Amino acid sequence: MALPSFLWRRVSSFTGPVPRSRHGHRAVAIRELLIIFGGGNEGIADELHVYNTVTNQWFLPAVRGDIPPGCAAHGFVCDGTRILVFGGMVEYGRYSNDIYELQASRWLWKKVKPQPPSTGSPPCPRLGHSFSLYGNKCYLFGGLANESEDSNNNVPRYLNDFYELELQHGSGVIGWSIPVTKGILPSPRESHTSIIYCRKDLGIPKMYIFGGMCGCRLNDLWELDIGTMTWSRPETKGTVPLPRSLHTANVIGNKMYVFGGWVPQAAEGEISAQDSEWKCTSSFSYLNLDTTEWISLIPDCPEDNSNLLPGPRAGHCAVAVGTRLYIWSGRDGYRKAWNNQVCCKDLWYLDTEKPPALSQVQLIRATTNSFQVKWDEVPTVEGYLLQLNADLPVSGIPVTGVPEASLLSSQGNNAICLLNVIKPLHPTKECIRNLKTTPLRQMATVKTRERQWYDVGIFKNSSALVSQFYLLPEEKASISNKVAEDVPDYRLLKKQDLLPGTVYRFRVAAINGCGVGPFSKVSEFKTCIPGFPGAPSTVKITKSVDCIHLSWEPPASPSGNILEYSAYLAVRTTHIQENPNQLMFMKIYCGLKTSCIVTAAQLSNAHVDYTARPAIVFRISAKNERGYGPATQVRWLQGKVVTKCTV
Repeated sequence: MALPSFLWRRVSSFTGPVPRSRHGHRAVAIRELLIIFGGGNEGIADELHVYNTVTNQWFLPAVRGDIPPGCAAHGFVCDGTRILVFGGMVEYGRYSNDIYELQASRWLWKKVKPQPPSTGSPPCPRLGHSFSLYGNKCYLFGGLANESEDSNNNVPRYLNDFYELELQHGSGVIGWSIPVTKGILPSPRESHTSIIYCRKDLGIPKMYIFGGMCGCRLNDLWELDIGTMTWSRPETKGTVPLPRSLHTANVIGNKMYVFGGWVPQAAEGEISAQDSEWKCTSSFSYLNLDTTEWISLIPDCPEDNSNLLPGPRAGHCAVAVGTRLYIWSGRDGYRKAWNNQVCCKDLWYLDTEKPPALSQVQLIRATTNSFQVKWDEVPTVEGYLLQLNADLPVSGIPVTGVPEASLLSSQGNNAICLLNVIKPLHPTKECIRNLKTTPLRQMATVKTRERQWYDVGIFKNSSALVSQFYLLPEEKASISNKVAEDVPDYRLLKKQDLLPGTVYRFRVAAINGCGVGPFSKVSEFKTCIPGFPGAPSTVKITKSVDCIHLSWEPPASPSGNILEYSAYLAVRTTHIQENPNQLMFMKIYCGLKTSCIVTAAQLSNAHVDYTARPAIVFRISAKNERGYGPATQVRWLQGKVVTKCTV
């Protein structure tokens, strides 16, 4: 089996207050944000640090409320935009069993007090436990307790107790319970990892515990069927990673990625049976959770002097943002002796697979020789490859300057809209009469088997002003199947300008460290014809009790006096049921005003388009002395209202 080509990247450029290096800290992700808490290095850290993976910026949020003390080797889970902290070491020899909740949307801390279990005692203070979330429950397993009442006299006790913590919806906790389980419990341990995975085809959540420490390092794998509460030891294939503790395990797709940790010090190729000496490792493996096969990606080896890989470490944090894995800090050292250990300061990331397919390209504004386009942004990508093709012979045309354009807003007060400019059937009086009875194509996917795709360019952001495209030499193909480093040198390629009144088809693909992902579905737009009005812009939709208010602004390039505007609503018909890509429109407004009311009766006949997210579709066009120009298409998203939340 061919292994994927993984490329670690070190983040070398960032801004903001960088947290001091540490070990025993924990991290979670909320969308593009890494949130890091706790850990120790010359004292236990009590600050909350946030890293924005899009802007490469560190910041310290202004937290308030019941701010917890610093802790290390604690439990740290994320449920939406709230974070729960359980236990950990608050000072040498003194451990905690307190629970704190952080509402990250307000940076508000609150200490919560769950009900004790109906049978048995609540969890004792501990560190090095696992704390995993699935649904509305957190699962606590194992850890290390101090049997001594004197914190200066540490008497360790390894644990293998198992608890459930039921959460209240949104905020707060209900209480602890001790589930009745079947099978043999995993042996006591601390500094192990625990993840929860649910196969899409079976829908049965399972918890996997790997490794840890109980006097010696472990590399056993345990499985808990959460539905039946049955423990088992799954049989695995492949090369099992070395016994380890203080490693990390993260689920991305159907794989559990295991990185680093303390492993026994090898002596002449053999592991010491007493486990009296150990070292940090930079080995990297994954377990296919569907086939339970271990795959070694980076074997245990000396530190990489070329600095192309993360160095050996333990007690680091690792967190997945989409399909990208981030690793930060941790303790470095080859032996137990304290004077040989330092904490790493570096931040690394790894793209584990190519980006997914993007949504279709959306058109914000069209002129006679340019398009302003956008597409949905995807986190953890390094750029976007935009391509086009057209039904015209490609020939060298003198290059013109790039016209200025501004990004037009497409969001109303109470709705989220996506705008596309649609070419008119005919720029004549017949256009509007035909629009009542003739279905229009809505950005239809076209057959591209015989067409050549041309690169518009690679863009850092999810929008572009398109006035030209690149002509690749005939002997060279597009980069669509190559990795990001193999992009052509666009400075050496000829350019061709866009032509007026011409249909162009667009597609876009995201790029990350694994290469170029699949292309989006094809979108089709037409440049404006000189003399006809452009498309109306800045469409807003405001909802009231029994109607909606639709408003827009005049075309940026009116090309003469605007005589009237027309607005249309896609309506339900049997034709649409047979061919969802062809919409039928009903005129709901015609006049000089740049706004109209859409009544509840009209909306009751609306067709809900499911080609992307469910939406009701409107079109608005302007007319001058020569006729109607292209229409602006608006998708008014239905169902759950999407609100913008900053954390």
